[in-house]
Amino acid sequence: MKLRITPAQAERVNDLIRSACCNCIKDRCLLLGGGRDSPCIQLLCVTGIYCRYFREAVLPAEKELYEEIRNQNERGELKCDR
Repeated sequence: MKLRITPAQAERVNDLIRSACCNCIKDRCLLLGGGRDSPCIQLLCVTGIYCRYFREAVLPAEKELYEEIRNQNERGELKCDR
């Protein structure tokens, strides 16, 4: 499941990733890397939340942002471009 986000929300998501995601070190993802140097995919995404770990473990801690994103997706306010 992917959650659509606005550009303004993407900035807030990126701030949250950098401050609260234990798998993101210097904009690199420990989960994706598997010992290699892999960028955090979520930091590159500006239209949606693709990282399951972030969506399930990090985002809910920021209650206001989480509710805002969840509610707009439930209402279908943001449509896919394709």
